[in-house]
Parts: sequence; C-alpha cells; structure tokens
Amino acid sequence: MASSGERAKHPATLCLWLVLSIISVCAVGDAAYAADLTIPAGAASPAVAAVPWLFGDWNGARTRLSNAGIDFQFGYTSEIAGNATGGDRRQVAYTDQWTFGTTFDLTKLGVVPGGTVQVTWTDRNGSNLSDDARLGTLQQVQEVFGRGQTLRLTQFWYDQKFIDGAVDWKIGRITFGEDFAAFSCDFENLTFCGAQPGNLVGNYIYNWPVSQWASRLKFNLQGFGYFQFGVFDANPNYLKVAQSALPVFYSGSTGLLIPAELGWLPKFGDLQGSYKFGGWYDTSTAPDVVTDINGNPAVLSGQPLLQSRGRYGIYVNFLQQVIHPSRADSSGALSLFLNATMADRRTATTDYQIAGGLTYTGPFQSRPEDDIGFAVGTTHVNSRVAWSEQLQNLAGLGPVAVQSNEYSMELYYTYRPLAGLQVRPNIQYVINPGGTTTNANALVFGLKTVANF
Repeated sequence: MASSGERAKHPATLCLWLVLSIISVCAVGDAAYAADLTIPAGAASPAVAAVPWLFGDWNGARTRLSNAGIDFQFGYTSEIAGNATGGDRRQVAYTDQWTFGTTFDLTKLGVVPGGTVQVTWTDRNGSNLSDDARLGTLQQVQEVFGRGQTLRLTQFWYDQKFIDGAVDWKIGRITFGEDFAAFSCDFENLTFCGAQPGNLVGNYIYNWPVSQWASRLKFNLQGFGYFQFGVFDANPNYLKVAQSALPVFYSGSTGLLIPAELGWLPKFGDLQGSYKFGGWYDTSTAPDVVTDINGNPAVLSGQPLLQSRGRYGIYVNFLQQVIHPSRADSSGALSLFLNATMADRRTATTDYQIAGGLTYTGPFQSRPEDDIGFAVGTTHVNSRVAWSEQLQNLAGLGPVAVQSNEYSMELYYTYRPLAGLQVRPNIQYVINPGGTTTNANALVFGLKTVANF
C-alpha cells in the first residue's frame, strides 16, 4: 500500500484514496444499520438511542452521576483533508482535538442553588492542509487546527443564576465564542465554524480553545430573548503554550475587550428562530494597517505604523427553522443561517466576512438522524491593504499580489452509525485563496469525525 507521501504526489491517486476511505466508513455504518432492521417497529435504533455516549452509560453510573450533579465530557474530533487542486503540491493532512471536561451542578450537589462550575481541557495535534500544501487561504480548510498544538485550559468558570434565571452571571476563564456570536462547528472550513469575529480578527479575539479571564452578565427577557455584555482581559499571552494548561494570570495585558449582544428568540408557529445583534470594543492600542506615524503609507516610507487606541466591530447571527420536523425523530427539518461580521478598517487586515447556508435533517427515510449541510461565504481583505499593495507595485517594490475577496463553499453529509458518533465527509471549494487570483482555486475533500465517549 502506498505511503501518505507517495499518495500526495499523484492527484488521481489522492482522490481515489479519499473516496475509498469515505466509502469504507459508510460501509461499516451500513452494516450497523442492517442489524437495525431486526429491531421491532417503534423501538429505538442504536443511531437514535437515548444514551448519547459511544461507550454507553457505564451500567447506569453516568446517569446516576449526572442526576447527582456531576457530568463528564470526553470527546474527540478529527479532520482529514486532501487537495485535488490548488496549492503547490497534492497533500493529505490530519489534525485532531481531544476534550476532557466536567460540569458540576451545584444545585443538585446541594452546595449553591443556581450555581454551576465548568472545567474543560483540550489537546490539539496534527498539521494543517492550508499550510502543508500552501493553499494560501485566509480561512483554514481544517477548522480544528490552530492556536498551538498543545494541552490548554479551555474553560474554568463559575456561573450563578439569580431571580429564577432572569439574571445570569459568569466569571472565570471563558472562551469568547461560547457566549458571544456563538455558532456551531459542523462544517470543516473555518469560514462556517464558530464565532465569526474570532475568524475575522483572530489577532485579538480568541475563539475556542483559547480562554481569557473574563466576566459575563446576561439578562433573560421573558417573551423576547436576552441581553448580555462581557469584559475580557485583552492579552496576547493567552496564545502562548507555556503554562497553557493552568489557570494562571498572565502579565502584559493591553486593555479590555468588551462585547455586547442582544438576542431575539421568536417562534413563528412551530418554527424556532434566533436573531443575534452584537458588537465589541477593545480598549487596547493597536497599529494602523497602512499609515505610518507621519500619516504616509508605511510600505513606501519604511517608518513605524501609526498607533492609536481602540478596535471595534459589529456582527449579526441569524438562524431560522423554515420547515418543522415531520416526525418526532426530527427528520424533515430545514434551517437557514446567515452570519455577517464587520471590523474597523483602521486596524483589521480582513474587515468583513459573510456566510450563509442551510442544514436539512433526515434526507433519507431510513436515516432520520443524518443531515446535510451546505454553505457559501466570503472573507474580504481590507481595501486599504489592497491600496497599499498597489502602491508597492507602482513604486517597483513588487510584484505583490493585490488582495480582495476569498470565496468558500462546502457541502457535507453527516452519517450517525452509532449514538455518540458522527462521520461527516465533505467537499470544499475555495475561489481566489488569500483573496487573489495568483493562487489557484482549491478543491478539497475532507472527512470530519466527532465522537462523544
């Protein structure tokens, strides 16, 4: 059998290998489903079993612990990706993340009514196709890679509810995207995964798995939704791998990151919606992306960039169910989403991102828990940066690629052969990677596997 290095040299072999890998996974799942045919009508199949864990309920121990106030999380996510076109070589890359966490419900434990403690560590490993094959993309084609392949303390917080849940206060080590601009991570391309502000200005908004010392206050508005705001310690040292697994206080804070979000949660008949409107302001001093300390283009003058206080942005996050499930097993449900984020053009290299798509559950009657997802999106390079690149070319300092929009699309199918296991093959296509036509369009085949042990 050819090695991964030998496969990477031949595009046809690479495509065949990926297709065979996906077929083999599905074949295993089909065998499991064939066994389900012997289950009496009306009985729950393994794919929709009440127990959500791949290793089961430990003879009822996990349910008893959860009822007593202790809930363990042990998860695994892997992402394989290979490029049929794009980049300067054909390559296959693998990356993964292990998650270890525990939730302590202090009400059930009889300690503090309305209190919850969450502790989570993550461990990331592997490599990234965008770098390995030099695709030149603005957004990674394997979202789970990044922020240091290391063990991190990702959550370490205390949450307290007051006035029957009308007021909710959280404090500790918190990830930005768990509360603000929160969005699922079912897609493998980063354009469609997680909190969009962190994808756009990741140099100072850090998505999972990086947490920051922070506090969040939320007001639940009955019949409408909620309003919340937070205060995060702005500090680039959270990105370091030294002592990353410990709840340390890093020196070198540059200011405060202050997000706010208004959420409207309407229900149109049986159709649930979620409409989030938010923004942020960072009090840190930051460099201008183009202008030097004298007000001239820094690429021509060679002078230091102008420094000024404040970075900010706004976002919307819309999710609307448009077709209600046709059966109790949730099949037949169709939901649409739209995410859009804009950052200030003074400090952001990429200044807006827009992504939209849909998910449909139960595409086949025999697979009511499977789902299909499709999304398209774009990430835009600040036009001031493009102007600076044009100046370099005019001054004979190039040639430099002039950047604009990168366009991405992804189609996936989620196969659930067992409770607690998701196998999600996907196809991605990236147009103008890096926002420039100098990079070849990338066709990427991916396979995302999520296990909840």
